[in-house]
Amino acid sequence: MSKGEDAAKLFEAAIGETEGTGDWLEVTQDRINAFADITEDHQFIHVDPEACKELSPWGVPIAHGFLTLSLLVKLSSSIPMPPERLDGIVMGVNYGFDKIRFINPVKANSSACIGCHVTAPVSSHALANTTPIGESCVICHGSGATFAVDKVHAQY
Repeated sequence: MSKGEDAAKLFEAAIGETEGTGDWLEVTQDRINAFADITEDHQFIHVDPEACKELSPWGVPIAHGFLTLSLLVKLSSSIPMPPERLDGIVMGVNYGFDKIRFINPVKANSSACIGCHVTAPVSSHALANTTPIGESCVICHGSGATFAVDKVHAQY
């Protein structure tokens, strides 16, 4: 049995376990503006504080949903994982998501964190030594859920 197969068995044994909550990360207006520049999405609700005061239901700029989604790797990196689950794994590759919902916005200059638990692994992929694993995650800010991802699939 390979180390990758051993790691997959450890993930399977963890089904239903809560992984924990990650560290808080401030989502600054500068970060939102940089994301707007990269994606060329300069809608006022993201980059114009004055227009937001007058026209937005939140009164302040909000992060792009895809910016918040792209922070999953950073946010989840602070959740401790048993090292034996990653023994022999060279890399992880984003394989996709199921049922992403942007329930509430992340307001500029607020903080976000993540909580994860292990769900059932997806069946093995055709690539050698990879096993997609599903995790359910919720990103939080302030007092409530920001958005939910039913399953995050990664290949290791």
